Amino acid sequence: MKIGFIDYYLDEWHANNYPEWIKEASGGEMTVEYAFAETASPHTGVTTEEWCSRTGITQVGSIEELVEKSDAIVVLSPDNCERHEMLSRLPLLSGKPVYIDKTFAPDLETAKRIFALADGNGTPCCSTSALRFADEYRGIDTENITAANFWGPMNFEIYSVHQLEPLVMLMRCRAESVMMMTAENYYLLAVRFADGRVGSISGSYPDAPFAAQLTVKGGNRNINVTSDFFKNFIKELVVFFRGGALMAPHDETLSVMAIRTAALEAMKTPFVWVPVPEIR
Repeated sequence: MKIGFIDYYLDEWHANNYPEWIKEASGGEMTVEYAFAETASPHTGVTTEEWCSRTGITQVGSIEELVEKSDAIVVLSPDNCERHEMLSRLPLLSGKPVYIDKTFAPDLETAKRIFALADGNGTPCCSTSALRFADEYRGIDTENITAANFWGPMNFEIYSVHQLEPLVMLMRCRAESVMMMTAENYYLLAVRFADGRVGSISGSYPDAPFAAQLTVKGGNRNINVTSDFFKNFIKELVVFFRGGALMAPHDETLSVMAIRTAALEAMKTPFVWVPVPEIR
């Protein structure tokens, strides 16, 4: 099975690691064969041609060519989600499975348009944070959670999805409003849910670990994420490309995007509750 990579620039952590992990997780059945990027890396200066020469992956001249030659497609650009709608447009017309890397979209309305295009063309499409597949979050009795707090690194725009994904996945309720509080090298986002429960996510220095504290009936559950959640994520990606279920339900992805959209607004008015937009 031939996989195609579409990226804003290719010399980045996800594109550099996913090919070998996909090959390993699929037992060699799936290989990244084609790649396209809009520009050279603004950080390292490595061009698409140089990256492809280094990795042995074939550079194609257009997204259209990549979609035609590939059996499944990964739209990367993990640090530039504002490029996802444009980069995914042709893949979403193809009917072939498409995974769009985190963060799915810059705002809720863009996220809705991406899923609408996929659904309208019968294209299996999904997006998720790899933290969804951390071993530590498996098998949790969500009915007993009364509040939840998740920690991780800065910065909010790039990495908050890693805290928002498990928050939405485990709380299983519509978020109504958010409040942002910030300090030097720190943010705290409070979230109120429709059933009266509350949660929060926070970020600090780049080396901050992923962790959580769940308040459950009868006590607390403290979680330090130490499992290889990226390898777990790649295994689920392989299952999806083989025709399996979506890696994350669309409604949960839209809920993550709705909270993130409200949080970006809340940054402009700290300590003020901001409503979370409806996903439908």
